[in-house]
Amino acid sequence: MTTKWKNPLITGTAILTLTGLISRLIGFFYRIFLSNVFGAEGMGIYQLISPVLALSFALTVSGIQTAISKYVASENSTHDYKTSFRTLWAGFLMSFSLSLTCAVLIYHWSEAIAVTCLMEARTAPLLRIIALSIPMACVHSCINGYFYGIRKTAIPAISQLSEQICRVGSVYLIYYACQKHQMEPTISFAVVGLVIGESASMIVSILAILSRAHKVFPYRPFLSVRTEKIKTHYIAIYSRIMGQLLTLAVPLSANRLVINLLQSIEAIYIPNRLMAYGLNNTDALGVYGVLTGMSLPLILFPSAITNSISVLLLPIVAEADANGNRAAVRRAVLTSIRYCLLLGFGCTALFLLCGRFAGRVLFHSQLAGSFILTLSFICPFMYIASTLGSILNGLGKTAQTFCYSVASLLLRLGFVFFAIPRYGIRGYLWGMLASQILQTTLCTISALHISRKGCDS
Repeated sequence: MTTKWKNPLITGTAILTLTGLISRLIGFFYRIFLSNVFGAEGMGIYQLISPVLALSFALTVSGIQTAISKYVASENSTHDYKTSFRTLWAGFLMSFSLSLTCAVLIYHWSEAIAVTCLMEARTAPLLRIIALSIPMACVHSCINGYFYGIRKTAIPAISQLSEQICRVGSVYLIYYACQKHQMEPTISFAVVGLVIGESASMIVSILAILSRAHKVFPYRPFLSVRTEKIKTHYIAIYSRIMGQLLTLAVPLSANRLVINLLQSIEAIYIPNRLMAYGLNNTDALGVYGVLTGMSLPLILFPSAITNSISVLLLPIVAEADANGNRAAVRRAVLTSIRYCLLLGFGCTALFLLCGRFAGRVLFHSQLAGSFILTLSFICPFMYIASTLGSILNGLGKTAQTFCYSVASLLLRLGFVFFAIPRYGIRGYLWGMLASQILQTTLCTISALHISRKGCDS
């Protein structure tokens, strides 16, 4: 038993899963609080800013975080701490520059983005607030990428938990302060809480990396190159590292940018297509808020487990690939499928039995319960696609996972534009199920084929 718990995949997954479950539990009750305070329409408006955050993350840090994680993974075997920290620093410089630029653009063009892109003018003040969180998210994401790579999952776990606690706690305090002074709370308070949470996570991550630097460089201050005369060889070193990171990060970022762009189009046009079905603007935003702010968070709650496995599988599979360990790759594929199926079918059964009750008791919404019942069937497919996608990325098959995700999203967009105006929100739920089945099938066939032939095929 002791030997098993020394396995980095098991211990790392346990830490991230426990933290993820706690974080999601806090977030789950937070969603209930928000839905009760601001109603379905308020939740719909709040959810409309999610595409902007997702696109910002994809553009500024997502690919660089994964690249950092991949290229520092060898530190555990080589103990080359200097190269690892240089990799982190090089990635951070690129990501932070992009995030500052993105934040300024969103803040300056918030009105245009709200009216033209999101088709909801009331999101403009929310966009100006979330722009402040983008550089903070960049800082802790890059640092977490480093710790994921060296399999020190406790730091990202603490960072995630501190973000959630500070975000939720600050919104509760703001709400009760408004109640005390008889002020009307607005959904902007929830976005302010998001910024506070990101700042807390950033502080925790910075303290952790400074502590790590002091530990591995006890006689050399962190980033002491700043205090030395800049020489040509330093420029050459960092240019090489940046080039290496960009080789992996640019395709990943481009892929995620395209995927998030398609997801953004989907999210923005759901209320629009619901109005084509016959609902007014308030009802359309209300249905959208119930789906994305109430039902989906409950369905996604168990994915804390699969998300933890996915994050850790990438560096582990990448290392196995580099060492030519084909058996380890195949074991990862088969084990992922087996346990994701067990988890998925278990969650489907649970949601089928308790979905209506959960919607009625937790959210005071019969519609939420109905959505939970329909969405329960996507659980096995969603969990398998998530973990196998991470394995394929670890094997360097990013182009394949990108194509599978795009195919899945295009199918779902077809349901958004053509099924919702005819069948209402049910048409979109059918599209979600069809797209998850497609993506899971493609990922499974590809992963099994690659693991059977070997990592280099």
